[in-house]
Amino acid sequence: MYRIRVLNNISQNGLELLPGALYDVSPDEPEPHGILLRSHNMHDMEVPSSLLAVARAGAGVNNIPVDQYTEKGIVVFNTPGANANAVKELVLAGIFLSSRKIVEGVQWVNSLKGRGEEVAPLVEKGKSNFVGPEVKGKKLGVIGLGAIGALVANDAHAIGMEVMGYDPFISVNSAWRLSRGVHRADSLDDLLAQSDYISIHIPLMDSTKGFINKEVISKMKEGARLLNFSRGQLVKDDDLLEAIESGHISKYVTDFPNDKLLGVENIIAIPHLGASTPESEENCAHMAVTELRNYLEYGNISNSVNYPACELAPGTDSVQRITVAHKNIPNMVGQIASRLAAEHINISNMINKSKGNYAYTILDLNTKIGDDILEELSSIPGNIRVRSIQLENHGYSK
Repeated sequence: MYRIRVLNNISQNGLELLPGALYDVSPDEPEPHGILLRSHNMHDMEVPSSLLAVARAGAGVNNIPVDQYTEKGIVVFNTPGANANAVKELVLAGIFLSSRKIVEGVQWVNSLKGRGEEVAPLVEKGKSNFVGPEVKGKKLGVIGLGAIGALVANDAHAIGMEVMGYDPFISVNSAWRLSRGVHRADSLDDLLAQSDYISIHIPLMDSTKGFINKEVISKMKEGARLLNFSRGQLVKDDDLLEAIESGHISKYVTDFPNDKLLGVENIIAIPHLGASTPESEENCAHMAVTELRNYLEYGNISNSVNYPACELAPGTDSVQRITVAHKNIPNMVGQIASRLAAEHINISNMINKSKGNYAYTILDLNTKIGDDILEELSSIPGNIRVRSIQLENHGYSK
């Protein structure tokens, strides 16, 4: 029986993928094998030695102490792309909101409450204060062409915008997803200089904090509209506010409000609604639960932020699976295989993958081994966590 602790409200459609015969799911489980969460802050949590994996129903993992968990052999999963359509739709809404002064117009017209018959003529007289340009034919620059950025680029092109994208690390899969109508910017400077609208879709890391700063803003087209639906800290607030005041940036739309941005003219702060759709929450929950199950039951890893993707379908003669999270240093696999060979244990199938300083190995055995051999494997310098999974009672599903 696998014990799962749920730290946030997770879509019931996702939780139903955890069969009661195999899983005990509770928000109060003190010694879980797995944790499911959304935005709960885990940085100050003490986690038990039983914890094997954490799955976040969302893309960002800033609320999880990933480095600390990596050293303990705890695999951290996220759900990239599961909420991409929801965020994309809000970005498109942000493009329109930044152009047509819709928010300002609605706020003004609501202020006319109680004016009776005067409302209609006042609206006709005052509407000229809220004129804004159409987006068709305007240039949109998309920085970052991952799951969300690619969707934004494609759909913006579909509504008649001229779209250029910049992503020096674009994956093959992302490149395949892009419409032929999306042009590649030769450089970031080229994109900044030409774009009427700029949308940021890059992850928040130490190297990207303050990515949009005074220097970058100075290279933007005068009067550009900036959209940030990735992370608030990608933009330096003081530099942005200076550009808004001067008019160099004509409008800033963000899904990450803070006190400095509230009530500032030409800044539209949305209350982090990017993934707030029932479809997105179900998609994220379904994906997170599937990742967690595949790891707990079979040791397979997909969409982990701290360990490499590593999946192996059990052979028909496999009865026991050994998984090893270890440092990515020479001769680790050789030492593991040698210890098993010394006990006359045959490896029927195996796979090894690495990611930065860490690696992961799956070994399928057609003979069961005891706890003494598992302890020997755990004692190999560089091994972080060794697991044993019985396969004969499982029906494998990817």
